[in-house]
Amino acid sequence: MTKIIDSFMETYTYEFWTDTELWTDIGISVGILLLFLLFRKLFTRYVFKLVLSLSRKVPTDIFSYIVVAFEKPIRTLFVVIGIYFALITAPFELIKLATANKILQTVIGILFTWGIFNFIPSSFKLFTSFTNRIDYQLDQIVIPFLTKVVRAILIGLALSLTLDLWGYNVSGFVAGLGLGGLAFALAAQETLKNLLGGFIIVTEKPFSIGEWIKTPSVEGTVEDITFRSTKVRTFAQAVVTVPNSVLSNEAIINWSKMGKRQIQFQLGVQYDTPREKLETVVRRIESLLQNHDDVHQETIMVRFDNFDDSRLNVFLYFFTKTTVWAEFLRVKEDINFKIMEILEEEGVQVAFPTRTLHISSMPNEEERKEYSVQ
Repeated sequence: MTKIIDSFMETYTYEFWTDTELWTDIGISVGILLLFLLFRKLFTRYVFKLVLSLSRKVPTDIFSYIVVAFEKPIRTLFVVIGIYFALITAPFELIKLATANKILQTVIGILFTWGIFNFIPSSFKLFTSFTNRIDYQLDQIVIPFLTKVVRAILIGLALSLTLDLWGYNVSGFVAGLGLGGLAFALAAQETLKNLLGGFIIVTEKPFSIGEWIKTPSVEGTVEDITFRSTKVRTFAQAVVTVPNSVLSNEAIINWSKMGKRQIQFQLGVQYDTPREKLETVVRRIESLLQNHDDVHQETIMVRFDNFDDSRLNVFLYFFTKTTVWAEFLRVKEDINFKIMEILEEEGVQVAFPTRTLHISSMPNEEERKEYSVQ
């Protein structure tokens, strides 16, 4: 029996290696695959660059965005079609033709979805430029959120079409979700809260991307908002991810929407400052602020406020026009230097905490001796 099997295998192996027609068919299949790989190389190196350069000559950017979005899917499509034709022309059947057709349709659908997925952000850029032309300002936080929503819808639609292609009952699947909706809602309660919180943030627009906010849980610059959370970069350059359900229920201070920035402090001078000099200092500082280009002129208060334990207090309350932190510090520094200059010119000293001990009389020599004896 063993000799018969060995003889059969030797005969089959010999026929396999000496079958010219078989090897010709295999060579054709491999050649088809290599030909499509060559097409892919030519497309990447020449055709894509040519089409992209031609699309950039068009007045609108939509064609350039489409070409860039579909470049990688088309490159992958060459490989997929090459493998498909190599399989169906092969002299042996690795996969049934009907199954291969379904796989090809599925992959083409995935690649088409991939291209649209890449094009969606660019389409919103075009929409933003269009709204700017008609003098309508679209909030920056809406664009990333809508991009994610449309992408999620696209993936859901592509998934349903793929399932339908392979014979799955999509309507029955959706109905099953409806029957199990209560259990799903209970399991995904926090996710639904975050999703609802994200919609509240986008619709009410308490802040936008790139703005400086402060809440009881975080302070920093908004970087991104997703379905579940909002990312805020703190001033220590750490990224804090806050759930939308938490952020939508907190008091939010948007420092970027300040029209002006407050400066308030007490300037203490020494008690021995003459009244005339103190009054002159107050009036000169007030004049300084009223004529400063970076000081908001709506509210300026410079008043001799009170008598403190160790100093006379001058109260200053005003606002800078800028709200940018670095520029605000520059304006504040400039005003402080000019106030010091006024104090130096008027000969007025800034007070520091002191304590003066007053002795009504000094003991005489006999009393000192008596104290020393005791």
